[in-house]
Order: sequence, then structure tokens, then C-alpha cells
Amino acid sequence: MTYILGLNAYHGDSSACILADGKLIAAVEEERFTRIKHWAGLPVQAVKYCLDEAGVRMEDVDYIAINRDPTANVMRKSFFAFTKKPPLKLIANRLRNAHKISDIKETLCNELGIPDSIKARVYNVEHHISHLASSFFVSPFKEAAVVSVDGFGDFVGTMWGTAANNIINVKHRSFFPHSLGLFYLAITQYLGFPNYGDEYKVMGLSAYGRPEYMDEMREIVKSDYRFGMFELDTDCFIHQSKGIEMTWNNGQPRMGAVFSEKIESMLGPRRGKNEELDKRHMNIAASLQKRYEEVLFEILDHVYDETRHSNLAMAGGCAMNSLANGKILKNTPFRDLYIQPAAGDAGGSVGAAFYVWNQALNNPRSFVLDKPYLGREFDDAEVEQVLKAHREELLREQCEVERIDDVNDLCRNTAQSISEGKVIGWFQGRMEWGARALGNRSILGDPRRADMKKILNLKIKKRESFRPFAPSIHYEAVKEYFENDQPDPFMLKVSKINPGKRDEIPAVTHVDGTGRLQTVMRDVNPRYWQLIEEFRKITNVPVVLNTSFNENEPIVCRPEEALSCFLRTKMDVLVLGNFMIRRIESCAA
Repeated sequence: MTYILGLNAYHGDSSACILADGKLIAAVEEERFTRIKHWAGLPVQAVKYCLDEAGVRMEDVDYIAINRDPTANVMRKSFFAFTKKPPLKLIANRLRNAHKISDIKETLCNELGIPDSIKARVYNVEHHISHLASSFFVSPFKEAAVVSVDGFGDFVGTMWGTAANNIINVKHRSFFPHSLGLFYLAITQYLGFPNYGDEYKVMGLSAYGRPEYMDEMREIVKSDYRFGMFELDTDCFIHQSKGIEMTWNNGQPRMGAVFSEKIESMLGPRRGKNEELDKRHMNIAASLQKRYEEVLFEILDHVYDETRHSNLAMAGGCAMNSLANGKILKNTPFRDLYIQPAAGDAGGSVGAAFYVWNQALNNPRSFVLDKPYLGREFDDAEVEQVLKAHREELLREQCEVERIDDVNDLCRNTAQSISEGKVIGWFQGRMEWGARALGNRSILGDPRRADMKKILNLKIKKRESFRPFAPSIHYEAVKEYFENDQPDPFMLKVSKINPGKRDEIPAVTHVDGTGRLQTVMRDVNPRYWQLIEEFRKITNVPVVLNTSFNENEPIVCRPEEALSCFLRTKMDVLVLGNFMIRRIESCAA
């Protein structure tokens, strides 16, 4: 048995995974353990979980694969340093980070308390090649065009190529300082969303505006329609002149502004802290999203023309742009699309590991990532211990606890509570891999209630009112409710809801008539499918509202975190495995 440990380390969304003879056994983000969003550093706790799940020790690992290669594109880096003369502080930061990567085996062994003389060999895999591998090598495709669109990694912003069987061939790289990811980041910051990973908020905001700033956006990002390439107007940015200021406050990545004063001269003053969002901000968000889509589709058209593959495997942080993803098959010649659930930097651990297994070691492919449940699972005995430890608190909060071992009864009771307008915490099975809650660490509600969005935003999630919630729907019913009838088990595409159904499920219908759907198949997640089935029997609607089980924190990992979130919010019911915890005095409106 060959074991490969994959790592995304010293970068936002640090993560680890483990392969056993080419099968993905476990994968998890370090933030789920540290409870700090987008945690960056060495993912020691994630490594420990992966080793435990595989039933091995670090001494048994044959290869450590990391999704960074400090030696990649070194000539390009040197030429840039020679001609542009970036600040010494920027160069020093890059060198320190590269040094950490080169010492990763020794540092990891020290953290685990074992000698660094273990047999594991370290493979450094270029950042964007890891992205490409993270999608294609676990896809159902025998061959495909492969595209990675991101901020920057190993001096590259975009990469595309072809892939067949167990080989990826890179055909093109777009180098620093040009990056669609950085373009989206800059306008996100300009709009007053400064936190690492806030781009998804701007996607939600864009639906409220009109793209009235397209002339400006096309000046900021110029494209060559003949070759599917693009360039940033570098005068609008400071990353190539002053560098990107990054700090790591207790492991949480923070980035300084990357846009210059020229952006403000073009679009008006930046939105200040706590400034109300107005129509101008919404229109800029809509323009940003439209320009991103224009350039992306130009790239994809060019990739198709060059490769003539009908299948597309995509990855990189920009592959989390579900608005654009939902339009790819309509706006490009590609006929099938695969994106794995952790398409951003967290997924680089999986990509690096599979690159080593399939391409470096020349092993045939034998694994398809069609189920995202790769995290920790807790049995009823562990849940019962947690409930006993918090018995007095549950009594004080006037909660009753019932164990229901019959799955149909459990799902029926939960569905009944949802139909009554109650908010449900649903904690089941193995935790999801990736940024989306996909039915195992979810908060659920009734999609038929127009006020459910307000209830969740004000009483549970405590987040911006413009952000939408997702519909989880039986795959069998997708065509009835959505214009797109293709499966989307990872909630990575936004699709138009059929006009005749929008009033039926207003809580999951965004202002533009769309929904970021998750299709639920019985053989992939039978318990979640059964819950939706019981809700359908009661309401004749095979859809539930689904949002991540958290409150301004990473998605809950352990039963203790689920219970804590339940108790400190106005949630009505918590279903932990086979245990149903109800508030006797419901807060539901």
C-alpha cells in the first residue's frame, strides 16, 4: 500500500488529505479544527485527522506532496525582480515563505513529535498544476481541457492545457502581474469587503445592480478577443509595484489593499467602513461580475478552439464563482463541466497528492470524487457523551432531548419541524470537504416562507441581508424547478429557477430569479435525501433551504461546536446523529 499525504501549507485555507493506493481516504481544512476562518500555516491537526482516518502513522507515509514549488518559473521571477525592482520587503517575505516550504518535512515531524528521518519523500508540485490535477484526476472524464483561474501561485495567475488518462499537458501560463482573481479581489476590497475570501459576498450583491460601469471595467482588464488572453491595467493596482501586504493574525490571513488611486478616479470613492451600500456599489458589483464572465468565457472559447475537447475540468479560486460556472455550458462550446468541491487553494492538497500518484508515479486513475463527505464522523455514543456533559445547560435553556433510531421517523419529525417554520441544525455523518455545507453540517429551513431569509440572517447567521441561501433539491425534481437539469452535488453553479416556481420557494430564490442549487441523490447521501422526501410528502415541495452550520465562524466540525452554535443562537431544533434536541419554547416566527 502506498500512502501519499497532500498538503496546502503556509497559505490561506490550509488543508491536508491522504491517499491510499490512489483512493482519497480523507481531506479536511485546518480551519475546522482551529476555528479560525481561512487559517493559514502548517495544517498539523488536519494531518493528524487524515492519518487517523487512514489508520496509519506518519512513519508509514511514502510521499508528502505540497502544492507549491519555489523553483517553478524561476527565470520569470528573476527577470521581474531585475526589471521592476520590487520592494526588498516583498522579496524577503517571498524568500521566508519559500524557506518554510523547503523545510516542511522537518517542521511537520517536529510538530508531530517524531524524528524527521521518516521515509517519506517530498514532492513540490507547481501551484496551478496542483489545481488542474485536483479537478481532472478525480473527475469522471477520460480526457478533457483543463483550466485553472486564481489569484497567484508560483508566479502564475491562469493556466490551461489538456489532460488524458493520467497525464496533464500544460499549454499556457499567464504570469504575474496579470490575474483575474486579483481583479476580482481589488474591486471586492474597493467595495468595502476587506476580509480574506470576501469575494462571494460581492457575487451575491451583484444581482441587485446593473452593469453600468462596463467601459471602466474593460479599461481595468483588457482582453485580446483573438487569443483569449487578457492584461490588467497595472496602473490600477499596486501588487506589481509595492507588493501585496499580508499579515497572519493568529493564523488568519489578512491582505492589504491591492488597488491604486486610479480605481477611485475611475469608479468614484471607495466604500468606507460601515458605509451603507447604495445603488452605485451594487452597479459596480454587477459590472465586476459581468466583466469577469466576459474574460472567462473568452479564455474558455480559446481553450476549446485549441483543444477541441468537449469536457472541461476547472479549478482555482475563481472556479468558486458559481454565477459564472452556471453559465459556462450555455456561453461556451463545452458540453460537460467538472469542478471538485474544494476548487480553491484548499483543494491544492488533493491536486498535489493525485499528481504524484497518477503522473509522477505513472499509476492509472481509479478514483472519482463524487461524494464530498471526507471529514470526521461522530457516532451516537460520542454525541451522547457531549449531551450528558451539557445536561445542565440544556435544562437551563429549556431543551428536551429525544433519541430516534428509526431513520424514517427521525427524518419525518425533522421535516415536520421545517414545515412549521422552525430553524434546524442538521449534523450527520462525515463532514463535507470544501466551502459548502452539503447536507451533513447544515442549517435547514422552509424554502416556502418568504420571511425565512430574514429569520436566518437576523437570528442565526448575523450576516448581510443581501446574501442568498441555497436550495437542496431531489435530483429527480431539478428539471421541474430549474432551467438547468444537470446534477450539481457540490453547490458550485447558480441556475435560473423556473418562473412558475419562484413564488413557491421564495426563501431560496435570489432577487434575479436564480438559486445556487445542490442536487441531492439518494445513493450519495441517503439520509439527507430521505429528509427532503419526508418534507415533500408533507408540503409537495422536494426542496429545503440549506445554509452552512456556523455563525460567523468555520463550519462546525464536532458535536460540541454544533451544540454551542445551537445554544447561543435562536435555532429551534438540533439533530445530532439520531438525537433530536428541541427548544420547548420555540422562537420561530
